[in-house]
Amino acid sequence: MNNLNDPDQPQALTPVVVEPGSAGAPVAEAPVLDPQPEPELLDAVPARFCCFVTGTDTEIGKTLVSAAILHKLVEGGRRACGMKPVAAGAELVDGELHNDDADMLRAAGNVNLPSSITTPYMLREPAAPHIAAALEGVTIEAVPILAAYTEIHAASDAVVVEGVGGFRVPFNDDFDSADLAAQLNLPVILVVGLRLGCISHALLTVEAIVARGLVLAGWVANTLEPDMRFMRENIDALEQRIPAPLLGHVPRLENPTAAAAAQYIDLAGLPGWHSPRVQN
Repeated sequence: MNNLNDPDQPQALTPVVVEPGSAGAPVAEAPVLDPQPEPELLDAVPARFCCFVTGTDTEIGKTLVSAAILHKLVEGGRRACGMKPVAAGAELVDGELHNDDADMLRAAGNVNLPSSITTPYMLREPAAPHIAAALEGVTIEAVPILAAYTEIHAASDAVVVEGVGGFRVPFNDDFDSADLAAQLNLPVILVVGLRLGCISHALLTVEAIVARGLVLAGWVANTLEPDMRFMRENIDALEQRIPAPLLGHVPRLENPTAAAAAQYIDLAGLPGWHSPRVQN
């Protein structure tokens, strides 16, 4: 690259302005400039939002929170799709395997893709994934999951990937859910199930997430035991120690739907959450 501060390099010439019709004026057509594109308004371009939702344990509300996020995305005018890469505990319904968690994510989104893409590994046995897979003679591997995610990403404005159980659940002898999160390399949202012991579980999970170089975008407190003693004090202790914002506290819901839980979650400050302006 030429450096104009270097005397050995040829210097840019200052243009000489010559009045038309004067002696020495060159006869040339005026240059035709390419039209410049109009600047696009930020509100006209949907920002892409993708995240990986994990939890402090199994049965602590990951699916409910993931569905709530999808609900908010759809309300904001996005093409949003949920992904449950591995689901154990599927049942055959009308000739097709269904899993309650995977079905809830599908219902909350608005991008219709085959379940073989949104849940590449649908396993029958309600057990740890590596056990359920072994019973079916299946090996859970990263490549089919990453390929499916690429398809979902191409078809959507936003993708919510829900993990399995806690953060480190084995898939096979050499691959677990933390490895998958690292390969997807998405911002992580942690769901903390509020019950006795949740502080240690949450902080250990945060350490594991950060140790893999992942971004902890925030965390959601989900009430498991409505009569839990010192619930507010537990949340305060976690807020002081988790290096990411509290995105919401979901109470124990009588009807735990995506729409109901979405009322208690605020993700407006997260990167990519900007919603396109809805045209009237």
